[in-house]
Amino acid sequence: MTTVGVPAGWPATEEEARAVQDGLRGRVVLDEPGPPPGTGRVTGVDVAYDDGLDLVAAAAVVLDAATLEVVAEATAVGRVSFPYVPGLLAFREIPTVRAALDRLPCPPGLVVCDGYGVAHPRRFGLASHLGVLTDLPTIGVAKNPFTFTYDDPAPARGGSAPLLDGAEEVGRALRTRDGVKPVFVSAGHRVSLGTALAHTLALTPRYRLPETTRRADALCRQALREAVRAFPADEAASGRPRRDPGDRP
Repeated sequence: MTTVGVPAGWPATEEEARAVQDGLRGRVVLDEPGPPPGTGRVTGVDVAYDDGLDLVAAAAVVLDAATLEVVAEATAVGRVSFPYVPGLLAFREIPTVRAALDRLPCPPGLVVCDGYGVAHPRRFGLASHLGVLTDLPTIGVAKNPFTFTYDDPAPARGGSAPLLDGAEEVGRALRTRDGVKPVFVSAGHRVSLGTALAHTLALTPRYRLPETTRRADALCRQALREAVRAFPADEAASGRPRRDPGDRP
């Protein structure tokens, strides 16, 4: 099994990682509208972990934005490249996510991350970080509001309310199904918040979560299961407990 290595010079401490965030944050572009919903391609990325084996599997699934049919997909498996620290999740995921994106046979178009963009304590979550490094348009669609506050959106699909850090709006709580818990949308890079909301609604015709996230989640879990089965027996028997692939930190 070939795994993605930790890039040379990758941050090893919280202080180094925060310094990288500070250095890259100023490159986030938020004054471009981004690709119109329902046009071109849209790609979901997601990861699954086995922390006992120190593995992370990433998936990138490209959909036709008009039909939501799968156009292409790719996976990569790598070593976990950073410990879990709230606010620094991108440093655990980006090397393997980028490897999966690089293995796609076509341009990804808009990239939808299962996480946050500027809705982040340092305004530089996974979607923004990945966008800056790749210069792709990115958005974040998260399952929970992290540390931010919001009023409950109107109960009908399409209702939204500001996601707030104090008085600052960093994203939106968006209702994608009538009466169902909202998702939490933020701009990442080269996409406006309004366009991010429109894409999220276009990607949720039947379920709470975007089709991009649903399909990438299933694929990365499959890739992780295959990687665990293929892992050398002596390392698998190291005695460290393994996490369920779906138990993301």
